[in-house]
Amino acid sequence: MRKSIAISGNIGTGKSSLVEFLARTYGIAPFYEPNDENPYLPSFYEDMRRWAFHSQIYFLSNKFRLHQALDRAQGVVVLDRTIYEDAEVFATALHQMRRIDKRDWQTYWRFYQTILDAIAPPDLMIYLRCSMRTLRRRIKLRGRAMEQDIPLAYLKRLDGLYEQWIEAYTLSEVLVLDTEELDYVSDLVHQIDVMERIEAILPTELRERSGT
Repeated sequence: MRKSIAISGNIGTGKSSLVEFLARTYGIAPFYEPNDENPYLPSFYEDMRRWAFHSQIYFLSNKFRLHQALDRAQGVVVLDRTIYEDAEVFATALHQMRRIDKRDWQTYWRFYQTILDAIAPPDLMIYLRCSMRTLRRRIKLRGRAMEQDIPLAYLKRLDGLYEQWIEAYTLSEVLVLDTEELDYVSDLVHQIDVMERIEAILPTELRERSGT
């Protein structure tokens, strides 16, 4: 039987690092979002208003395929960012900023609602949270070119939408982790703490894999 863990959170909260830690610790299959494959991204960063809708439709359709693959998987799997965030955070932000107009937004939202009827929610949603100062520091340190010029106002908008979304999210169990000082990459005590909190929600599936 398939069990899925989804990792959600703003840019720089530590999603990919947590996915890698869980995949390594429990020997479970990781699923990553295909950002680098989006052919609209270069055009989007040059002219957001013209290409936002195209870019977000591409992300949505690809994330739909990723969720379908996840639904067909066996055992325990872990997903780096969900389709819910694509629509209810990132696309919503662009609509609020008037980069996606009303007509395109209605088309996008109807597509998203149709997708929700065709996919299963995760068994556990892990939401990562940290301060804006830490987000900006991590974004700078990891050095991804397209992220270096992200405006502070945009990051704050995303953060607000993330908080609204997770507060209203009811599709599965939710575990909130404050990653401000949580080091599950190299601190053994922190790693054990994270494992215990996750295993408290999915005890049988994960304890068998960790040998605890």
